[in-house]
Amino acid sequence: MRLNTRKLAVCLMIPLGVGAVASILSLEGMAAFGEIKTPPLTPPRWVFPVVWTALYLMMGAASYLAAGKRCADSEAALTVYGCQLALNFAWPVLFFRFRFYLFAFMWLLALWLMVIATAALFHKLSRKAGLLMLPYLIWVTFAGYLNLGVYILN
Repeated sequence: MRLNTRKLAVCLMIPLGVGAVASILSLEGMAAFGEIKTPPLTPPRWVFPVVWTALYLMMGAASYLAAGKRCADSEAALTVYGCQLALNFAWPVLFFRFRFYLFAFMWLLALWLMVIATAALFHKLSRKAGLLMLPYLIWVTFAGYLNLGVYILN
């Protein structure tokens, strides 16, 4: 597959943009995060934007690889990818801005399933694309632990 830098840039900017807008909408709630009880293994606050930026870049690269296949399977995979990005966008708003901790956890479970589906569909198109989604799946699993812990402790 020949590198299309414009398409790659768009694929990288979409998840980064989704994350940036969600972050802006959740900023006030994120500032208050230090006031709540958190479970063991909660990383320092600076870790979250670093990890999310890396994950968004990996998602974008994975979507670029999947989009390069130009077939019905690619269209289906990118549709599922778009749905999981929408779920991803809403989670920090639900969790940080509105502090709906239990609902956010249930939302995160739906996101987790969509990430699995996306990774599986991407893997059918490109092994690398599927593998690029695995750190995201691991992080969403960890986020589920943190989210549930916050709900229980608060």
